[in-house]
Amino acid sequence: MLLAGLVVGSLLALTGGWVGFRGWQARAHLLNAAGLARELSAQVVGGDTARAQRTLAALQEQSGAARRATDDPGWALGRRVPFAGDDLGAVRRIAVAVDDLARDAFPALLRADLSSLVPSGGRLDVGRLRTVSADLDGVNRTVQQTRRDLATVSGDGLVAQVRQALVDLRGEIDRLATLTTAADQGARLLPPLLGADGPRRYLLVSQNLAELRSTGGMFGAYAVIEAENGRVKMGRQGSSASLGRFDPPVKVPAEARALWGDLPGMYPADVNLTPHFPTAAALYREMFRRKTGSTVDGVLAVDPVVLSYLLKATGPVVVPGGVPLSSDNVVRTLLNEAYQRLEPREQDTYFAAAAVAVFDAFFTKNVDPKVLLSVFDRAITERRILFWSARPEEQRTFGESRLAGALPEKDTVPVVGVFLNDGSGAKLGYYLRPAATLTVGECRPDGRRELRLRVTLRSTAPKSGLSESVLGLGMAGDPYTVRTLVSVFTPTGGAVLDARLDGTETAVGGGSERGRHVTTANVEVRPGASRTLELTVLTGKKTGTGEAELWLTPTATPWTTQVDTAPSCDQ
Repeated sequence: MLLAGLVVGSLLALTGGWVGFRGWQARAHLLNAAGLARELSAQVVGGDTARAQRTLAALQEQSGAARRATDDPGWALGRRVPFAGDDLGAVRRIAVAVDDLARDAFPALLRADLSSLVPSGGRLDVGRLRTVSADLDGVNRTVQQTRRDLATVSGDGLVAQVRQALVDLRGEIDRLATLTTAADQGARLLPPLLGADGPRRYLLVSQNLAELRSTGGMFGAYAVIEAENGRVKMGRQGSSASLGRFDPPVKVPAEARALWGDLPGMYPADVNLTPHFPTAAALYREMFRRKTGSTVDGVLAVDPVVLSYLLKATGPVVVPGGVPLSSDNVVRTLLNEAYQRLEPREQDTYFAAAAVAVFDAFFTKNVDPKVLLSVFDRAITERRILFWSARPEEQRTFGESRLAGALPEKDTVPVVGVFLNDGSGAKLGYYLRPAATLTVGECRPDGRRELRLRVTLRSTAPKSGLSESVLGLGMAGDPYTVRTLVSVFTPTGGAVLDARLDGTETAVGGGSERGRHVTTANVEVRPGASRTLELTVLTGKKTGTGEAELWLTPTATPWTTQVDTAPSCDQ
């Protein structure tokens, strides 16, 4: 027995030395592969095919070497050793993931001409889109499978370097998955959406972030977009105010009606009091039909921040009656200065002219595909571009993606939503500076977790000097005070245990939507001041993960956010 013990001990020591050497090799190859992958991504999106081919060959060489370095008998034996085995197993999975992407996803992505996803000569080539669709479908399936495989690798108990490598790779693949999903959906859906099989008509609505609503801002100006065989033109334009008030109201889903009454069915500006964009879009479409007798095929929503991103790609545009709009000034001009210097009737005319100018620039200028795809990736990630199709078979394809703006009915990790609705009847949202911190708390005996949420709203509004258009109805009493209805949506099946405003227990309203408990608090902020809302939230079911996510209303100024994770409950 002693001899056997010595033999086993010697074998493990020898294995450790060999595995250490192979691990050093694998690390070097993986670091090289990571740098090459970043270069390849930029070259593919930028259309530099020749350099991308050379980079891909080098990437495959490095990723293959990393895979081989972690695939010998010594490594396999090392994976069974207590403590170190988990680390070796994780490194092996990382090497396999990178090599799978290098061999199965990137070559097809390189064959696909992503420039076909952007307009040229005033139209999108729907024929080319259909040609690249098959390649993009294969790429996306590989990326999604790799993403799922890595999700099964536990980070618990790993040494810091390996755990961080796993976290970093997951983050990169999450970003890649967002891009490949959007590209795959775009290649499949854009041809029919852009009239390849017959004309289509859509409502393009601008979310006015100066008057906040859950999905971003009040639906302000609208335009009818007409598409046929890839060529798109802008038709009728108007404002939500011109649609008037609806009595009797358009039918509102029961849960949204319990939270907001008939307001979403009465006023076009209130359809998106709910954060579930498909509900808001369907209500707005029906209002437009009742008012105009015209039926559209879907609703596309954007906000001025999206325009700022687009103008980085197109360059400045000239708008009659105003200053040239650029990426640097468009948000300030549309959300604040226009209300300060123009009369209400002039505002609608100016907003319509601005929409036409940016629209024409997007479809007629030669835009760098790399910049444009980056713009759309960022805007969709931030939920600043939302689309709903009135055709159920198309809408199902979007599922619960960020582009669809659908509030998920199930969570993979606990998701807490913080949605803002203006209660001032004013255009003071431009001055709001929001922040949120979500801290994963203790594991309860029943397996549920407590999450601590802290939301701070700060107002940069001046104490005087604003126009009547900005001050609006002044429903907070003091016209310069920002009143905001803050709605917190728990994880699916969860609950809010307590709520405090500036440290004092506060009254809140309650309800539910899509399986989530909803708590709404009234928060009023004077110029230059800030208020803090704190809640303890309980997850709806047993959850082992120590991770959590925030879903927030897009605002004129980005949120300051922080999510503090915790060890898993099983650790």
